[in-house]
Amino acid sequence: MSPEAHSAPRSLAEALRARDDASLAALLRSRPDLITPVPTDLTQLATRAGTRASVLRALERLDRFALQTAEALAVAPDPASYDTLLSLMAGDAGDETVARELPRAVATLREQALVWGDDDRLRLVRTARELLAPSPQHPSPTGLGPTVQEATSGMSPGRIQEIVTTAGLPSTHDSVSAVAALTGLFTHRTKMAKLLTGAPEAAREVLSRLVWGPPYGQVTADPAAHLRWLLDRGLLLPTAPGTVVLPREVALHLREGRAHRATEPLPPAVTPAATHSPQVVDATAAGQAYTALATVEELLKDWDEGGPAVLRAGGLSVRDLKRTAVALDVSEPVAAFWVELAYAAGLIASDGEADERYAATPAYDEWLELPPAERWARLAQAWLTATRTPGLVGGRDAKDRTLSALGPGLDRSAAPEVRHRVLSLLAALPQGAAPDAESVLARLRWERPLRGARRDGARDDDLRSRLARWTLSEAELLGVTGRGALSSPGRALLGAPAAAGAGSARSGAATGAPAPPAAGSPAPTGPGDKLPVHHHRAPERPVPLSPAEQGVAAAAASRLLAPLLPEPLDHVLLQADLTAVAPGPLRRPLADMLGVLADVESKGGATVYRFTPASVRRALDAGRTAADLHAFLTEHSRTPVPQPLAYLIDDVARRHGHLRVGAASAYVRCDDDTLLNEILADKRAAALGLRRLAPTVLAAPTDPATLLEGLRAMGYAPAAESAEGDVLITRAHAHRTPPRTAPEPVPDGPPPPDATLLAAAIRAIRAGDLAATTPRKPVGEPLAGGELPRTSSAETLATMQAAVLTGDSVWIGYVNAEGAASQRVIAPIRVEGGFVTAYDHTADEVRTFPLHRVTGVAELADD
Repeated sequence: MSPEAHSAPRSLAEALRARDDASLAALLRSRPDLITPVPTDLTQLATRAGTRASVLRALERLDRFALQTAEALAVAPDPASYDTLLSLMAGDAGDETVARELPRAVATLREQALVWGDDDRLRLVRTARELLAPSPQHPSPTGLGPTVQEATSGMSPGRIQEIVTTAGLPSTHDSVSAVAALTGLFTHRTKMAKLLTGAPEAAREVLSRLVWGPPYGQVTADPAAHLRWLLDRGLLLPTAPGTVVLPREVALHLREGRAHRATEPLPPAVTPAATHSPQVVDATAAGQAYTALATVEELLKDWDEGGPAVLRAGGLSVRDLKRTAVALDVSEPVAAFWVELAYAAGLIASDGEADERYAATPAYDEWLELPPAERWARLAQAWLTATRTPGLVGGRDAKDRTLSALGPGLDRSAAPEVRHRVLSLLAALPQGAAPDAESVLARLRWERPLRGARRDGARDDDLRSRLARWTLSEAELLGVTGRGALSSPGRALLGAPAAAGAGSARSGAATGAPAPPAAGSPAPTGPGDKLPVHHHRAPERPVPLSPAEQGVAAAAASRLLAPLLPEPLDHVLLQADLTAVAPGPLRRPLADMLGVLADVESKGGATVYRFTPASVRRALDAGRTAADLHAFLTEHSRTPVPQPLAYLIDDVARRHGHLRVGAASAYVRCDDDTLLNEILADKRAAALGLRRLAPTVLAAPTDPATLLEGLRAMGYAPAAESAEGDVLITRAHAHRTPPRTAPEPVPDGPPPPDATLLAAAIRAIRAGDLAATTPRKPVGEPLAGGELPRTSSAETLATMQAAVLTGDSVWIGYVNAEGAASQRVIAPIRVEGGFVTAYDHTADEVRTFPLHRVTGVAELADD
């Protein structure tokens, strides 16, 4: 036997044992579920890597070409040589691109522990083969059917001999050799071509319909002549009454050796749809960022005194979402986006009261104190990492219930990864280039073909495509992009380089073209190349930032955005038609006061406020006097205060508080009894139930608030008063929830381990594997697999003391205080007082073991 055959791994565990630490780290990093919890040894790691759930998760993370390679291995002989695999992928005619990219795909499958073995004996892990191999219940993505051997497994020997004879082959003595002869005929290109030359035209049409799948068809009990011709020669084989199948070997001959109708070795390029100057992109994005801040502030101001009620099942009602959309002057889907964004940023939450309502959180007040650029960065970072998906609002869940904004069922764990990937593809384009949306979707489908909802070629209804479309529109709303292109703050938020040449330098990542090999190291093309696995890695893809890196990126993004945002103004332009024009964003005290004194009439580049008697009365109710309002307008207006506005303020102030409303249930008092007579004579006052208690006092059975509203509706300007007779100043009451944290994203599986955890895990796995595989000298009777060594106390003590003198390592069985048994390899240092102090190779540390917990000890074999 050759040394190569001796060193060939016989199992996945042996293949993993032959890897170096860097390769094991790459496996655990790409499949973090394998490290939770840390396996005790490499055998357990291999077992865990072959479980159905773990294999399915790994398959879902393969790109299209790597998945096609795995699918080809699933229909290849087990094991298969690299040349066989290349033939299935490239066909008889060959394909230079496939030949160049196939080593990368195989290396990816090896790194993911989905394939093991040398190039002459490639093996797909059993679970992956079961998932991808063809069966009647689960057709293969390749469209191939069962082999001749599988299709004839239930066929009578006599019938098999008849097929062999009719096909022009000599009869054999047994079914095994007959099936082998038939397989040899179907895999021989020349002989098969000669056999098919004599096929009727209708028979060839049947084969052409089945060749690319599905390979199954229906026949009657008395098939037509052309079908009989195919059945007699085994070109169609019966699998059930009335059902026939095209054998895999026949289909591969008709396909000229190709497992797939079309292989896709390279990712589709992301193509620009338009190109703008970076300055225009940044200016547009900054305008959108300003609008985003204003919209979120307006939403929270609308909910400042307590927002909509929480539905019993959670979330906003359809009516409340419509009302919010009208208040923000946006469509309902866009309103759902802003509401969910504020929720993801921790700015709104449920107040938790008995009459549960949504309201601003204390974090909102802190957020308002930040500079505008930092407030935007906080929102953008929350959006980028959130698993909440506003685009699902209005849809249906698995139980056909409507998904509501802020309600349950909106988390999609793939959302952060898709958002990050879409923006990464935009960052790989030249600056100012807006991508064609369909090319972005095509790229994502190539990168994760199994992550969509369907495998039947559907293009628009798989989850990743919808998430990508929502990402492009939401990024534009938020100002991460401008005119479809990634802005400079957006690049910084992503952690991408902001240099002008960054796009062209990374164009290889955008198009999927692999980097050229370094000089003197030709790209591997077949089994003769023995480069390490990591030399064949797939093109690198940016990974989401760590929390610490996110903070640095957010700070960089806010620094880039700050000079692009307009400076807040301290003035407005008053006009004679009782309006004020704010030509830009206003400073917060001015904006807050103007929001009380006037109503917003229109928004945009300039905001128009309108003064009305009700708005002026609102300011007076808040404790302002007429003199205060005149002084405020004179100070903050670049134009003189118009006379109609001054008259409006004086007129409302003159009548404000002339009437007093208190609790009787409610009463009205006024020094002018003629005014009270006027109210009593007004038919509109009948609903208030007023009656005279004194010449200057009227009483009503309604509460003071209702009486106030009723009189104001009649055109009067009453003021509320306290029990002491003082005028009550009514200010807006800001309702806040108790301290709330932002919702935690729903993880998409275990998080990738950091370098420290990886190093510790690999060290523990290596040590555990050493303990499990190190040869031992026999102790008494041979031990059953996994059984701990058993020696007497005297033998244990003597062996330990001898190991201290010689410095040798020994193998022990140990039971801890919780009763868990384990086997360890230790190097004893000192034995005294019923304890042995030793270096534990398994834990990679010096530990002390009570001798009474050591079940037995055995010396390690010399080799």
